[in-house]
Amino acid sequence: MSPIEAALLGLLQGLTEFLPVSSSGHLVLGQALLGLELPGVGLEVSLHVATLFAVLWVYRRRVASLTLGLFRAEREAVIYVGLLALASLPAAAAGILARPLLEDAFERPALVAALLLVSGAFAWSIGRSAREERAGQARRDRPGPVGAIAVGVAQAFAILPGISRSGSTVAVGSRTGVEVVRMAEFSFLLSVPAVGGAALLQATHPAGAAGGIGWFALAVGFAVALVTGVLAIRLFLRALSAGHFGWFAYYCWLLGGGYLLAAAALPGLR
Repeated sequence: MSPIEAALLGLLQGLTEFLPVSSSGHLVLGQALLGLELPGVGLEVSLHVATLFAVLWVYRRRVASLTLGLFRAEREAVIYVGLLALASLPAAAAGILARPLLEDAFERPALVAALLLVSGAFAWSIGRSAREERAGQARRDRPGPVGAIAVGVAQAFAILPGISRSGSTVAVGSRTGVEVVRMAEFSFLLSVPAVGGAALLQATHPAGAAGGIGWFALAVGFAVALVTGVLAIRLFLRALSAGHFGWFAYYCWLLGGGYLLAAAALPGLR
């Protein structure tokens, strides 16, 4: 893989990781359209780690506050981190128990395109929650234990490429009555253990980390994904405030439906 190709995939990852349009889905479809044959999911995990650093940068004050609160045994910090841990359990279980099935899904672009249609529905739901909030509906600033488990199940479902992790978790959390911006923060912070766990699993197969990709190309893709990931988080929050979330739903439906139509005419895209 050339550095230019890695940069393009890093751009796709960074721009789509935090928007409700599925970064993994874009990577799979991008690889199919570029005709790339990548060994395993090494590049996928590397780019996700880059966007993990984007989360830590954008929410550095919140992370520092939670960390300090834990050391001081502050009740709210302990509860919040506990909820993050609780919400992480379903995805951890799914990642360990269903890993071969999940990796196979990355080799089926047509399935990914179909799942993008589901991501569009999640984006539409977020827009509806934001409209209800602007209409004066009272909302909480974090999920409760049951809500955290529901969000965790949504995150586990989003391990499938084509299902947006941010879209599914924010949609489910906001429908349980959490303020959309607060739910977005919870979702982004929840990505830290999820991505860290995925990287740890991948580290058990070091030969697949770089494979035939090349370390320089990985570094280029990582850097591009990091910078664009920061921009994507800020765009997500701005779209919530401006009430333009429906655009993401239309985008997912157009991309997923368009790819399925193309795959029907060109079997090589399946």
